[in-house]
Amino acid sequence: MMLIATDLDGTLLRADKTISARTAAALDRAAEADLPVVLVTGRPIRWLKLVYEQLAIPLPAVCANGAVVYDPARDQVLRADPLAPDVLAEIARRLADEVPDAVLAVEIVDGREMRHQVEYPILWDSAHGGVRAVDAVAELLTEPAVKLLVRAGQRDPDEFTARIGKALHGIAEATHSSLSGLVEVSASGVTKAAGLAWYCDRLGVPAAQVTAFGDMPNDVPMLAWAGRAIAVGNAHPAVKEVADEVVASNEDDGVAIYIESLLP
Repeated sequence: MMLIATDLDGTLLRADKTISARTAAALDRAAEADLPVVLVTGRPIRWLKLVYEQLAIPLPAVCANGAVVYDPARDQVLRADPLAPDVLAEIARRLADEVPDAVLAVEIVDGREMRHQVEYPILWDSAHGGVRAVDAVAELLTEPAVKLLVRAGQRDPDEFTARIGKALHGIAEATHSSLSGLVEVSASGVTKAAGLAWYCDRLGVPAAQVTAFGDMPNDVPMLAWAGRAIAVGNAHPAVKEVADEVVASNEDDGVAIYIESLLP
């Protein structure tokens, strides 16, 4: 059995965060042809509602860069692999040494809620519930978090991610999926590849039968794991480097065109 795994932002979704009519139709046809599709995203669960509202069928999702596997039909978390409080405390200590001006946020309750330092800029979460500011970093470290977010003003995203990754080597994974200087930190070994591999193993689908689509560095582990790796035309250079093929951009329905080529 073949399986399609696709990133959302910058890959399946257009810049305005909508799914085109052509893409929605391709996903419907895939369902009719029994070609499973799973969403693999850095987004937390609470950000998926606006996606599911555009789909005829709620597709399963690997969220938070692999830390959460979610079944929307039952609103059920099938698997979660969070950062433990003691690991969060060590991360916070290392970050305070490495980047004293860093401000932090955490995705908790499997990504249904977010807590952030008062100074942490909320750029995209104003439309989502479950977000609360706290006065002290210690308040962010008391319960498991499926993702920790790091900002320190305007930074080159690739350089800043590499710096944070070096500081957290051995205890956590660091990646990024935007150009805003945001670094996303997950538990050690937790990547989109790991979350997708767990889901595929559950279905009995080997990596060789998975075709994966992506556009940003957080997609690289998934693309390296999948049997067929596809970069959209607007992808980051690191993604195109590991891809087997480059298709049209997210604005030009690259994923939909490829899925259409697989269907009768």
